[in-house]
Amino acid sequence: MSQIAGAPISWGVCEVPGWGYQLSPERVLAEMQEVGLAATEWGPDGFLPADPRAVLAEHHLQAIGGFVPVQLHRADHDPAPEVEKVLAGYAATGSDVLVLSADTGLTGYDARPELDDTGWRTLLGNLDRLAALATEHGVRAVLHPHVGTMVENTSDVQKVLEGSSIALCLDTGHLLIGGTDPAELTRQVPDRIAHTHVKDVDLGLARQVQSGRRTYTEAVREGMYRPVGQGDVDFAAIVGHLRGRDYTGWYVLEQDTILTEEPQGEGPLTDVRTSVEALQELLA
Repeated sequence: MSQIAGAPISWGVCEVPGWGYQLSPERVLAEMQEVGLAATEWGPDGFLPADPRAVLAEHHLQAIGGFVPVQLHRADHDPAPEVEKVLAGYAATGSDVLVLSADTGLTGYDARPELDDTGWRTLLGNLDRLAALATEHGVRAVLHPHVGTMVENTSDVQKVLEGSSIALCLDTGHLLIGGTDPAELTRQVPDRIAHTHVKDVDLGLARQVQSGRRTYTEAVREGMYRPVGQGDVDFAAIVGHLRGRDYTGWYVLEQDTILTEEPQGEGPLTDVRTSVEALQELLA
């Protein structure tokens, strides 16, 4: 039975400098517990303490791994040492999913360079190498297609599927915004999906990002991510395809949010609660 986990970005906690107001770990973890989440991703570097066992136990949560942006496309940069460091941190908590994204080296997710054939060869080789490294630590590495990274659109995703053996993180939102139908991808390659990030999306705003009329950050600020069931992602089909292949991975509720200040009242918790309830119904 797959379980539902949370990610700090649903509370606006993000690695991008200047993203928005950052809530305290204490509030975020307490609210995760309040809505009945079983686990959390680690969030950005420094959000959880280096050994988070005590704070997680206090909130009856487990850590499952998380989102790690690394540069994979540069021949003069070896990503293995930084990944080794992350994996060493995972050991104490039994975290077992390394969610890699192909970082551009730029700040934020509003632009990206184009990769040439050499860059792609380097990136794909690094994916297989890092997946093998993670396996040595008892961790499953997955690649997260993500807007504003080197693996964003349908063509990029196909190159990864054909040119490496790494599993995918099915991020329903980033795939849709990048031009890939997440339900169709799940139907085509359910056996390559080992981790799921659950986001519902306002397709109108997503298309404005695709066409360049809005940046990714602007669209997030304007509410591109909707509570589960209130956007344009076909979750019933996705869950059906995954269940057909006995998927036992996590469903991580991960809806990027930007806060401008400490919220009065519930803040992000309202949308999180709505999404958790909708997801529980889908998985029942």
